[in-house]
Amino acid sequence: MNPTPNSLPAADGPEAPAWGAVISMALGVFGLVTAEFLPASLLTPIAADLGITEGAAGQAVTVTAVVGMVASLLITSLARNIDRRHLMMIFSGLLVISNLMVAAAPGLSVLLIGRLLLGVALGGFWAMSTAIVIRLVPAASVPRALSMIFSGVSGATIVAAPVGSYVGELAGWRFVFVLTALLGVAALFAQFFTLPKLAPTGTSSIKTLGTVLKRPGIALGLVAATLVFGGHFAFFTYLRPYLEADIGAGIGMVSALLLGFGLANFVGTLVAGSLISRSLKMSLAALPLFMALIAVLLVTTAPPLPLAAVLVAFWGFLFGAVPVAWSTWLARTIPDEAESAGGLLVASIQFAIAMGAAVGGIIFDLSGAISVFGTSGLILALAAIGIMVGVRSRPEASMA
Repeated sequence: MNPTPNSLPAADGPEAPAWGAVISMALGVFGLVTAEFLPASLLTPIAADLGITEGAAGQAVTVTAVVGMVASLLITSLARNIDRRHLMMIFSGLLVISNLMVAAAPGLSVLLIGRLLLGVALGGFWAMSTAIVIRLVPAASVPRALSMIFSGVSGATIVAAPVGSYVGELAGWRFVFVLTALLGVAALFAQFFTLPKLAPTGTSSIKTLGTVLKRPGIALGLVAATLVFGGHFAFFTYLRPYLEADIGAGIGMVSALLLGFGLANFVGTLVAGSLISRSLKMSLAALPLFMALIAVLLVTTAPPLPLAAVLVAFWGFLFGAVPVAWSTWLARTIPDEAESAGGLLVASIQFAIAMGAAVGGIIFDLSGAISVFGTSGLILALAAIGIMVGVRSRPEASMA
């Protein structure tokens, strides 16, 4: 088999890896996740400019996550006849439109519509990404390619929060979203020049999703993943208000702390492989358990700024390994249904983000960030217990 530059085989990977295409996918992930994370670092100025509460502004995260959840479930069936190359470019185009709408938003309604479009792009892109990467590189290169994709997430974590808050202070929060739209333009051009034709494969449908869910341990695993990501995003969405109101950090210190969070998150992503290789199940459980302990410390000790900085950075380090661990779980337990299973995992994560931001916003408006962190810690502790009790890290023998 000798694929041309514009076409790749549908089932097996190509003989030579298409690293340029993988990089263009990572760039798309970087732009999408940067846009997803921005409201967490710009919550205060967005709320002040639009005349709404910070809890209401936090719903910009909620609407993106809800729509992302729905898109991740439906995209494989709705787009079954669309070339995957064109689909990725459509998602990058939506990223551009979304950020320009948010940058120009006169009020909450337009802001939420723009974030809705981002949810479509985010959910669809993530649901398809693993299955597409498998088709871009030989089987032996898949782990490396997936790590490149996740580097886009880590890069966004580093850039979105500290740079977003700092540039937003200098030039206004709207300018930050204009810059993010330019990331979408860059991803769109990169994908146009590097992605090969990727004809749709299989017969993915809503029925396929149900079949995957019926496999032993899959539903419980997805519930556990939902709790872990929900606990994290309840914490992360309201981190800046906590640093400002409860710790007394100024904008410069907030940017520095968020940068520390992002760098620690990147390191966590890098070391995740070695942790997971020792024991996937132990990694899945230990990560949320340690995050829950951090939440308890923040709630019960009212730490001074230096200790709070260390705890926030350690949280970032732990969460850096979380997406890698759950993607590895998915690859090991459902290797034969990558597209449909990926949609289910993305839907679970987006639902978790929505619930974390929505419930966190209600709790924040009622009793502040400390109560949000306490709830987050409880959710993460429950997730750790559920993982240890019932989550399988490998398929049943009959499925292997």
